[in-house]
Amino acid sequence: MTDYSNDIILTGDRPTGPLHLGHFAGSLANRLALQGQCRRQFVLIADLQALTDNAGDAGRVAQNVLEVALDYLAVGLDPTLSPFVLQSGVPELSDLTMLYLNVVTVARLERNPTVKAEIQQRGFARDIPAGFLCYPVSQAADITAFKATLVPVGDDQLSMVEQTNEIAFRINRLAGRDVLPEAKALLSTMPRLPGIDGKAKASKSLGNAINLSASSEEIARAVQMMFTDPGHLRVSDPGRAEGHAVFAYLDAFDPDRAAVEELRSHYRRGGLGDGALKSRLNDILQALLEPVRRRRKQFARDPAYVMRLIGEGTATAREVAARTLAEVRGVFGLAKIEPLPVDRKRLSATW
Repeated sequence: MTDYSNDIILTGDRPTGPLHLGHFAGSLANRLALQGQCRRQFVLIADLQALTDNAGDAGRVAQNVLEVALDYLAVGLDPTLSPFVLQSGVPELSDLTMLYLNVVTVARLERNPTVKAEIQQRGFARDIPAGFLCYPVSQAADITAFKATLVPVGDDQLSMVEQTNEIAFRINRLAGRDVLPEAKALLSTMPRLPGIDGKAKASKSLGNAINLSASSEEIARAVQMMFTDPGHLRVSDPGRAEGHAVFAYLDAFDPDRAAVEELRSHYRRGGLGDGALKSRLNDILQALLEPVRRRRKQFARDPAYVMRLIGEGTATAREVAARTLAEVRGVFGLAKIEPLPVDRKRLSATW
């Protein structure tokens, strides 16, 4: 078993909509497993990064801060072990971003494969918002501000960790000593979930995901709509399990691995209908999400309490980030300024 007891972890989400089963498979399950094993885990609600391609709908981003925090609490994240941090509430992150931009070229940002893919997906062409192009630098500021050594990511985000380490290397070289640690990526062992349409990964923006807050009726309806093998016209026909959305979700959430493999073999040789598979998956997802939905409703009754939790986590984060910023300012020869103490009471009360 891997020892994470000395690791500081930075993870998080953009508040552009409610979290869904893809988030659970890709990151939330990891966070739950790690929060009791690591030195500290910071969970960032990245509202500033969400604005890089949602500035025209900033109200939606602000509204979803609470929604994402409710999803965190509903799945079982403990803010005493994994503080919830509002990115825009830690101005030190923006200061670090500005400093790091001095050691990164535009050409390097444009070569980032994740950025290139997302620019194409959003159809920006050359009308790329500068904030969007620079968001890998913002992510580097997030990771290094807390001196994170472990960053749980999907494989599509590996380039972000790589770029963070490039920036850290340049800062350390300027300093002539190790100011910022190397961050390692922690890939999820769970497969990336496709959308229920089977055409792309599960995505908030594509509307092809099952939200963690989905009602029992919404879950059942989504399962019934899931993409299967279009050539499997009769139960007796052999079917293709590859690209079959129901099997992808069974792989992710069915605890009986042997049973899933037997179902896959049965489907391939014929004699197993899609209806039976969907019925099994519906039962599994209903059992998984019912307690999540119940806890979410309980926390949603007191939104002020949830926002106070975010305020407290953000205050903790500011104290850590201020120390890192002071070190990085020193690397650039900027005047030493003692950070003002964080007024925790005021910070918690105003969010």
